[in-house]
Amino acid sequence: MGNHREMTLSGAAKDVALREMYADISAKSLFPFWAKQSDVEHDEIRQLMNGPKPVPFRWSYKDDLESLLHRSAELITAQDTDRRSLVLVNPGLAPRRASVSTMYTAYRLNDPNELVPPHRHTASAIRFGLTGSQNFTGVEGEDITFGPGDMVLTPRDTWHNHGNTGAAPAINLSVLDYPLVESLNALAFDHDYKEAGVAKAKQGARFPTDYSARVYGAGGLRPRFVNHFRGVGGSSPMFVYRYDAMRELLEKHRDYAENQHEGLLIEYVDPRSGGPVYKTMTYFMQMLRAGEKTLPIKQSASLLVAPFEGRGHVLVDGKRFALEPFDTVAIPGGLWTEYVNDGTDPLILFVASDEPALAAFGLLTRYGRTASGDVVKLL
Repeated sequence: MGNHREMTLSGAAKDVALREMYADISAKSLFPFWAKQSDVEHDEIRQLMNGPKPVPFRWSYKDDLESLLHRSAELITAQDTDRRSLVLVNPGLAPRRASVSTMYTAYRLNDPNELVPPHRHTASAIRFGLTGSQNFTGVEGEDITFGPGDMVLTPRDTWHNHGNTGAAPAINLSVLDYPLVESLNALAFDHDYKEAGVAKAKQGARFPTDYSARVYGAGGLRPRFVNHFRGVGGSSPMFVYRYDAMRELLEKHRDYAENQHEGLLIEYVDPRSGGPVYKTMTYFMQMLRAGEKTLPIKQSASLLVAPFEGRGHVLVDGKRFALEPFDTVAIPGGLWTEYVNDGTDPLILFVASDEPALAAFGLLTRYGRTASGDVVKLL
């Protein structure tokens, strides 16, 4: 076996032998990883690079989502299922349940006074309020009622209920790292919630409803007299981030003009560390002022962008996507991106990013183009 053997076949005979060999390789669940410039059919680099990839894509709330949410609420009741969500599937990844490679966004309409039984899962998630003032999430004993623009965490392996405590329908969107956790073969669900050995349809409250704001609402100040370990750890112990505080901070800095690649961008952070709320995902609120256009930026992180106020558009590698309230736009990593506010009011964007996951593996990069077209490193 150690002797080098020269291939003596040539022409048609060699082509037949190659095809037979490649057929045998495929039948044995193997992949030929060698470069052969003359063999285009089995150019493994091309095959690897041309695998399933997410594409830039826009889901319109007005045209695609809103009517389907209401129809689903009419036809699929709480008696039919424990959950009723519309998952945004990227056409480049279908049928995989993923909006970009590592995350998905899902929309949910909660009927009046609807409550989903407690459950937990290894995927981390957030809920972001769109309509209705009484969306409800109970997470690890903290009952949270939230409205438009508020963000609520449901960290991995934390028990949580979803629902609506009001008399009118309420719509929210969620962002999960489900595709990443699924790829790591670590996805698990649990619906067997009990307190003192007794099954419960709703978690008992163990914290005041304003606990997150009371303990963590003052930036730069951390109480030492409370236990900051909530759930299984590894995520922010502040479970709700209110829109009023975020909007006020954006407004305070509306004259800041030094970051021309991102406009005004504020990250939701863990109040203990200043880092992202999860190890896998981070979230931002971004504001573009009237008529503002950002300079092009390209990063390895993938984004899910949901306009919340105002109207504009985003250019992704030169392709234009409208930005209208409650849409979601998928922006895979590695594409040049520019945001434009087309109106006279601020354009407010809620943004989810897999930046922490890429950073953990040393894969996070970020570049920008200057006004003169030069490429500069931003990270």
